[in-house]
Amino acid sequence: MTDFSDPTILESPTGAAISLHHAAPSDTPQAIVQINHGLAEHAARYAPFAEFLNQHGFAVFAHDHRGHGRTKATDAPTGSFARASAGSGWQSVIDDTLAVNTYATTLYPDTPIITFGHSMGGMIAMNFALTYPDRQAGLAVWNANLNPGAAGRIAQLLLAAERMILGSDVPSRLLPKMTFEQWGKSIKDARTPFDWLSHDEEQVQTYIDDPDCGWDASVSLWQDVFAMGYRAGNRTELARLPVSLPIHLVGGGQDPATDGGKAVRWFAERLKQAGQSDVSIQVYETMRHETLNESAPPGSKGAMEDFLRWADRVLHRTD
Repeated sequence: MTDFSDPTILESPTGAAISLHHAAPSDTPQAIVQINHGLAEHAARYAPFAEFLNQHGFAVFAHDHRGHGRTKATDAPTGSFARASAGSGWQSVIDDTLAVNTYATTLYPDTPIITFGHSMGGMIAMNFALTYPDRQAGLAVWNANLNPGAAGRIAQLLLAAERMILGSDVPSRLLPKMTFEQWGKSIKDARTPFDWLSHDEEQVQTYIDDPDCGWDASVSLWQDVFAMGYRAGNRTELARLPVSLPIHLVGGGQDPATDGGKAVRWFAERLKQAGQSDVSIQVYETMRHETLNESAPPGSKGAMEDFLRWADRVLHRTD
């Protein structure tokens, strides 16, 4: 299996010491996949996906975002993108993602990049593409809820109240109850509070046992998440994208975090209404949240193979 145990430290212009995993194929890569992980997890969990991609000629870069995993930043303690005094945390996350993107192109000049993100990482991937629309040949946004809607506005009001009472740099007390806890309760006959992640009991237990997973995010981090979510669906922002950029959306029909894939379908329509001409969508009806760690049909391997077919089309299409 691809070894993600010894990451490189990449110094970001933001001041973060980014923990970066790089996995290379045996021959010259046909493309790069830059992976963005989700909330309260880390990049090393994507080693099986990186191995699969390596076997099919892709170089992989996956880093821990600020406040996650082994990445260190003086302005970003665990659970936060940045302290309140440091300004907008999500913009620093995008700047760090650019640093990784730039490093990847330095190692592999003139090699196309596919920007990939899962859940919160899908929000990051989407916002990176909005900020730097010409730095990827394709964009894959998996299991991300980019339709916060009215419930999101209520959450923002509650976060603003928490910020006034508790401060920004402490774990939110309310958002875990509205998200992770509710999603856990929605699973019938659940074995653990995290069964909403996957049907695969071993994968769920591995997540639970990992000290770098499942922690409560800060008030400011949740505010950054909603800021990214609303920006991603803004028509003015979407107009920044090349209309022919291939965008691949994936969801789970049993994923409570995306309302059973409804948020994924909504975003696909939003993109098409904004003029995007190459939007593909796959909602796996039997899957939950972590497509890459699922045992439900077609399983993680089947989803990876679907991604490979899409990526091959991206790389070999003729405009």
